[in-house]
Amino acid sequence: IAITEADAVNFACNTVNVESIVIMNKASNALKARLADVGFRVIETPLTEFLKAGGAAKCLTLRVTEPLHTEIHANVSVESRVIRMEGHLLDSGLINRALDLIVDTGGSFQVMNFNLGEQRQSTSAAEVRVSAPSHEVMEEIISQLIDLGAVDLPQDERDAKLQPVLQAGVAPDDFYVSTIYPTEVRINGEWVRVQNQRMDGAIAITQTPNGLVARCKILRDLEVGDRVIVDVLGIRTIRKTESREHRNAQEFSFMSSGVSSERRVELVVEQVAWELRKIRDAGGKVVVTAGPVVIHTGGGEHLAQLIREGYVQALLGGNAIAVHDIEQNMMGTSLGVDMKRGVAVRGGHRHHLKAINIIRRYGSIAKAVEAGVIKNGVMYECVSNNVPFSLAGSIRDDGPLPDTQTDLIKAQEEYAQLIEGAEMILMLSSMLHSIGVGNMTPAGVKMVCVDINPAVVTKLSDRGSVESVGVVTDVGLFLSLLIQQLEKLTSPYVASVG
Repeated sequence: IAITEADAVNFACNTVNVESIVIMNKASNALKARLADVGFRVIETPLTEFLKAGGAAKCLTLRVTEPLHTEIHANVSVESRVIRMEGHLLDSGLINRALDLIVDTGGSFQVMNFNLGEQRQSTSAAEVRVSAPSHEVMEEIISQLIDLGAVDLPQDERDAKLQPVLQAGVAPDDFYVSTIYPTEVRINGEWVRVQNQRMDGAIAITQTPNGLVARCKILRDLEVGDRVIVDVLGIRTIRKTESREHRNAQEFSFMSSGVSSERRVELVVEQVAWELRKIRDAGGKVVVTAGPVVIHTGGGEHLAQLIREGYVQALLGGNAIAVHDIEQNMMGTSLGVDMKRGVAVRGGHRHHLKAINIIRRYGSIAKAVEAGVIKNGVMYECVSNNVPFSLAGSIRDDGPLPDTQTDLIKAQEEYAQLIEGAEMILMLSSMLHSIGVGNMTPAGVKMVCVDINPAVVTKLSDRGSVESVGVVTDVGLFLSLLIQQLEKLTSPYVASVG
């Protein structure tokens, strides 16, 4: 129907109809008559204020009665879950990280309830409704929230989903990837603690005479018939509470997951020395992961002293640290450099190969020590003090030494066995070995990573453990300061007797 200019100025075309009723701002009598001739009745409603913004009846309408064409419109089902978080949510920034994570991953949130701690030492609690446009997005969001310690509300708790392993060494699709944090899974209405906690594994459920057992397994260890947890239902992690007090505490608490600059080295050394003394006096376990830089920087004698005085209960490394330690203590050089004068010696580039050859002649490091060929050094102290060690081989190894484990799978298994029960791990300038150890170490184990390369230290700190401390400095200097600090300390037990 063609309209006149007067009706056009009154936005007569900006109209909406409900069956035979036409609603508009204003219509002339002529237009009303023409609409009545074709069966429509006009209702006028003043919309002059809305005309100022350029719209009228149709612009103010959201139709919900239009027929849908399935080939054009898709029905999107939004998935929602309510989770609960507890701890020093504000002090530690935990609530901010959680809400940012939800949005960044493609979801949305509504804070249902937030109970703020009344005092500085009090914890807070929040209940948050998480919404996502698909189950895949929801699964990604919840898996990351679980890492932050989020749990379902008790009334919403459901058992974990299980799927069988159909092919040895292959997990079902959508298997839950484990983290370093202590984890519990809900099976048959009961929460079961996961054993052998480590990151980047699957959680396998097995039936034993004593009941259900949940344990982390790396993919290659999965067996046909194992039932593996998939999805993110019925899973919760136990996070140690982070707070402002922990970060500012004067006593050594390993609660600041971060990287130290060199100006803090002496402070960190003092704290590490206290912790080492405490663990040794209590009969605890300290594991050292060390690279050949320890020897090159003159730290070998200090590491040997730590082992001799009972501060180290296991040593992890590669072929190189043992080779250069033996080279230094047999020939006075490391990679052909005179350790006393700091200059390369003639023919020194052959020294490490000669050292390897001598040990291969005796069959092992231990046999060379027994024969009196190796008289001091890191490996000598390990053998003399019955400190177990594991040397993991690599493609670039010379020799290698007969003690070097060239089977990567077996080397990983040896590492995992020696780490078990550790209370502290010192990671000394060995990027690959340190990262590998970090991946198989559960939360709760204190970790100190020392490296001159900030990227290595940051990599270890990024695993999220609040018990890790990174120190960017020369490892030889660190070990020297550590020995000096330990010599200043007096055991509280000796002091009380004296």
